[in-house]
Amino acid sequence: MARAGPSRSQRARAQVQLSTPEMEDEEMPPSDDEAMLDELSRALDEGDKDMNKRANDLVRLALFNEQRRLPLRRDEISKKVLGQRRGQFKTVFERAQQTLRLTFGMELVELPTRSATAADRSQTQTQTQTQGGDDDGERAVTGLRKKVAAQGSKTYILRSTLDPALISYAAQPHKRVREVEAAAIDPDAEGGVEEPHGALLAAGENPVPLGVLHVVLALVLASGRVLPDGELRALLRRLRLHPTTPLPLPGAPHRPLTLELLLSQLQRQGYLDRMRAGPAPAAAPKRGRLTNTQGHGDDDGAAWEWRWGPRAHAEVGEAAVGRFVAEFMAERSARGAGADEEDEDEEDGGNRRRGRGEEAQKRYAAILKGFERSAGGALAGVTE
Repeated sequence: MARAGPSRSQRARAQVQLSTPEMEDEEMPPSDDEAMLDELSRALDEGDKDMNKRANDLVRLALFNEQRRLPLRRDEISKKVLGQRRGQFKTVFERAQQTLRLTFGMELVELPTRSATAADRSQTQTQTQTQGGDDDGERAVTGLRKKVAAQGSKTYILRSTLDPALISYAAQPHKRVREVEAAAIDPDAEGGVEEPHGALLAAGENPVPLGVLHVVLALVLASGRVLPDGELRALLRRLRLHPTTPLPLPGAPHRPLTLELLLSQLQRQGYLDRMRAGPAPAAAPKRGRLTNTQGHGDDDGAAWEWRWGPRAHAEVGEAAVGRFVAEFMAERSARGAGADEEDEDEEDGGNRRRGRGEEAQKRYAAILKGFERSAGGALAGVTE
């Protein structure tokens, strides 16, 4: 007798058991915890995108201001970048810093306040004169500068993070670069054809105002960090720089840049400060802006004096200007010595040339030391 198969009820139960796992996977709704995690993840992604966008906006704003050499104020960042999210300044600032350093080789640095810089210079001069410029005096200068910088001005500029040796090498002319530039020049271009410079890193701006700036900074620093207005103009006249002397400025043929306009521009950019001479009043020192008719003072007969501005301390640095002056003067001395050697015998001239390197180093060190004494103390680097 044949064995009976499974009954209808048994077959139905087996079918339900086989299909239950698949039905559970398809029909089981997500739990409340999983839905909350998904929503949180989406919110974090949107917030991260928003922070990146604001950081990129800050990078563009900083580059735009740097092109005009104008400081970037924190209230401008809050208005144009942060909007209603001013509490996220630190996050946006750090992300913008990362982009600037990795992509452009630059970083935002905060300027010291102008009043603190003026007070710091006066106190530094007093201490270095008392201590004789020894090592303790140098540490005191460094400590003062760090303290002033820590006060903060909520004003920022862009400063290069590239190694100075790399910048120096890239600014030197190279034959291959000059050939590539010459091949790319259009001889029919309007406005004339500029001669190829051959450097990987071109200056990108008129070097004349930059040269005048460094000369003025050196004169102020060599005069004890404070230079009366009349003395500055007398020194500039010896360099054939008069108030109405036109300076070449590409792109502005209808409004030539004069010395007066340049000094006023350097004030706005923060490289120089022009203040009333004499004891400081109870309020903040009053700074004057130049006009084309001003000479040794204003209409009221007040005397003025020049100091370094906060941007010069943060971007240039006293030590760099001191090296610039020492190298220039040492090179001129070496050229004069070389001219004297042309009339000597070949053997004597060879003996002198062999010791020229050592003599040049000693001459450079002596000039730098004398420049530091003229400044009133050890020369500080750029503010951090």
